[in-house]
Amino acid sequence: MKRFYQAVTTVAADGGWRVLLDGRGIKTAAGVPQIVPTQALAEALAAEWSAQGETIDPTRFPLRDLADYAIDAIAGGAEDAVTGLLPYAETDTLCYRADPDEPLHRRQLETWEPILGEAEARLGIHFTRISGIVHKPQPAETLARLRHELAAQDAFTLAALRMLISLSASFVVGLLAIAPDADLDALWLAANLEEEWQADLWGREWEAEERRAQRREAFLLAARFAELARRG
Repeated sequence: MKRFYQAVTTVAADGGWRVLLDGRGIKTAAGVPQIVPTQALAEALAAEWSAQGETIDPTRFPLRDLADYAIDAIAGGAEDAVTGLLPYAETDTLCYRADPDEPLHRRQLETWEPILGEAEARLGIHFTRISGIVHKPQPAETLARLRHELAAQDAFTLAALRMLISLSASFVVGLLAIAPDADLDALWLAANLEEEWQADLWGREWEAEERRAQRREAFLLAARFAELARRG
């Protein structure tokens, strides 16, 4: 599609902010007004439109896609989003360790335990650690506290969490990634510890490295989206 607009602006609208193309408001994929909670997020969305060339590239709207998902898929059904994310807490990568006599176990302990401990301290909960791959349930009190934590989030944060948690295969990593003081590089490295271990052991393959780099960029983007959605 050829670019059909010249001016890209933002305006306060209905308690939030909206991007305008030549004075006309953007709509979501479902056809409703795309109103976001902060000026910072609206400006970032506007930047995506401004960066388009003569031909519009639909792959260069990652923030817009997240905003549309928040509005179209989550805003009217946040409970479904919460229910869909909770299973990641039951199978969190950081809780499943190699057997204690394996070299990987020590690396997991050194890298994962501080992160898991931080989440436990912040939320006042306890996670069950598991050696091997046999599933063990997490405490009911932990899952109830995590459900409460998710239920307190807005649709835009839940959209970011959906991407952060699925990319990292870790509820804990995703939740800590939206904290204002998050060390995103450390969290991403923790989520990919086992892949990095295998790559160091058996060698690196460029296609796998490229996929990891793409997932990392998507992870950082989702964290940025969450930050923009809460910044005034």
